[in-house]
Amino acid sequence: MNPKDIRIVFMGTPEFAVPSLRALVDGGYNVVGVVTTPDRQAGRGLKVHECDVKIAARDLGIQTILQPEKLRDEEFLAALRELNPDLGIVIAFRMLPEVVWAMPQFGTFNLHASLLPQYRGAAPINWAIINGDKETGLTTFLLNHEIDKGAIIGQVHEKIADNDTVGSLYDRLMTIGADLVLDSVNRIAEGNITPIEQPEGDENLRPAPKIFKDDCLIDWSKNGTDIVNFVRGLSPYPAAWSRLVKDGAECGSAKIFEVRFEPKEGILEVGRVVTDGKKYMGITCSDGIVYIEDIQIAGKKRLKVKELLLGFRNAEEYKFE
Repeated sequence: MNPKDIRIVFMGTPEFAVPSLRALVDGGYNVVGVVTTPDRQAGRGLKVHECDVKIAARDLGIQTILQPEKLRDEEFLAALRELNPDLGIVIAFRMLPEVVWAMPQFGTFNLHASLLPQYRGAAPINWAIINGDKETGLTTFLLNHEIDKGAIIGQVHEKIADNDTVGSLYDRLMTIGADLVLDSVNRIAEGNITPIEQPEGDENLRPAPKIFKDDCLIDWSKNGTDIVNFVRGLSPYPAAWSRLVKDGAECGSAKIFEVRFEPKEGILEVGRVVTDGKKYMGITCSDGIVYIEDIQIAGKKRLKVKELLLGFRNAEEYKFE
């Protein structure tokens, strides 16, 4: 079958899905409809917010954009059937019920930002960096009843640089992912796939659960390398953070976006501020000093540490916890 003749329904929400949608449309593939999240009110003025995929779909001239509140809603399912999809593609969307993912004759595949079966879950890019991995990648796989456990169609590998943050790696994988999506569509159309079932019960598999604010609190008792990876894996969003303590009382918090580590022997108290008050500010950890390069004190603007120290007097009197 000609890949350009396959009737594709694309399902996604955030920016990460947009390059793949654009690549499909620009490449002449037959995207007959897009499924995305309903518009939401957000911000102080409660203005209606449209997600990135909806905005892109409209800009690309896609006529049918479905935004169901519930994926089992009969009105939505009827509209989906009217599109007569041959293939579903999911990128960063909700968990689909079988009535949706099994509807197309070729099934539905998902693009996931890890080398499955590693890092199943909502935050694979973050956890790969937090865990100090040197390589990650992307996987396309056929959806089934279990989250991120379907048979693998294709994979691409990508190196993780020492200075990568979740932001920089996200941007690269977002672009690379579009090529893997097109390749997967082509192979499915040509009947050139042999899906590989994922192994089960491997104790060496690492999960990638959703990350909440409390998960982002820095533990200064850890070693410096782990702290650096932790900060990188959460920068710029949702951002690693620390409590600020002065005279034994909590007096605020700070988000930390960029750090560097220098090993040092004889650290007796972790979380202590080391600074000259002008050019540098470091925090002691179990095996050295983590120097902060980019920080945002709660209620203030994000600043380089030299800018912060212009107004952050007596920094050495604080402790980070």
